[in-house]
Amino acid sequence: PARGLRASPRARTAMPSWVIDRYGSNEELRFTRDMMFPIIHFPNEVIIKVHAASLNPIDLSMRSGYGATALNMKRDPLKLKTGETEFPLTLGRDVSGVVMECGLGVSYFKPGDEVWAAIPPWKQGTLSEFVVASGNEVSFKPKCLSHTEAAALPYVGLTAWSALNQVGGLNQSNCRGKRVLILGASGGVGTFAVQLMKAWDAHVTAVCSHDASTLVKKLGADDVIDYKSGNLEEQLKTLPLFDFILDNVGGSTEKWALDLLKKWSGATYVTLVTPFLINMDKLGVADGMLQTGVTVGSKTLKHLLKGVHYRWAFFMPSGPNLDEIAELVDSGKIQPVIDEVFSFSEVPKAFLKLEGGHARGKTVINVISRQ
Repeated sequence: PARGLRASPRARTAMPSWVIDRYGSNEELRFTRDMMFPIIHFPNEVIIKVHAASLNPIDLSMRSGYGATALNMKRDPLKLKTGETEFPLTLGRDVSGVVMECGLGVSYFKPGDEVWAAIPPWKQGTLSEFVVASGNEVSFKPKCLSHTEAAALPYVGLTAWSALNQVGGLNQSNCRGKRVLILGASGGVGTFAVQLMKAWDAHVTAVCSHDASTLVKKLGADDVIDYKSGNLEEQLKTLPLFDFILDNVGGSTEKWALDLLKKWSGATYVTLVTPFLINMDKLGVADGMLQTGVTVGSKTLKHLLKGVHYRWAFFMPSGPNLDEIAELVDSGKIQPVIDEVFSFSEVPKAFLKLEGGHARGKTVINVISRQ
């Protein structure tokens, strides 16, 4: 039996969870007490009792079915489960909680450890009483944060880390004095990216709306530009050129943003808004991957000939990177930015809040009421 779940036979096989049974709007969210209890299938897995979770834009996208083709391929690459579907599907990517069970190959964690993680989107999510994760996706929770606070950081932190460090090549030793532009600075990824770049001594120019400017300045941004106060492109052209641009917005910004980079100096533009999943949804796996490859290849070459680097970045689960983020949190260099906290019974309300847009930081769910 799972550790601490000996109260009744029912408790060992089922748990409370928020699920969807088909893709669609918020009406598809359903609360159940009969979600199958997670099982350790591999020696490196752990079961985490979820204390808090949080919502990200990807949860809205997944609720609507965005990326389902690619995610289902990842869930069952050999198409062995012919009769099964991904439903009932639990959303939620962030978790802060306590380790309940460890696979035989897990030596780094033990039951009772307080941990945090970002669960990849092809796995069952965290809007549940328990969740299973690979040991290499999990990290010890920062000691200075409550579970509610900690749940706000893993997914956005790892997404920003992927873009800035893994793809962009920025790190603590090469950022001093670099001019960094962050487009979409007041959302979850943006608020984390501003703090990380300041922790690494870069000069940060942040773009957000006027009502978020106080928050973004408080996080350390050197210059804050209100995208509503005039032509954004013209405003940014009056500033010195940049060494690095992180684009959380996409759309038309890509047409002019790369002109703001220093030419022939290794300057890099990284966007988190890519057509990878939508191509696979529209064209199927093979044609979608081919179209994606052609698109990124042609754009990379086009901009390389103009003297700048063009890159795409994606969320990547990583316990070791969360270890580094936890050190920055415990040293006071990064703090969670929370817009609103909801109880576990208010998950549909939390989705509506996220859907409304213009959040300042993260929407957090307290799965256990007392944190």
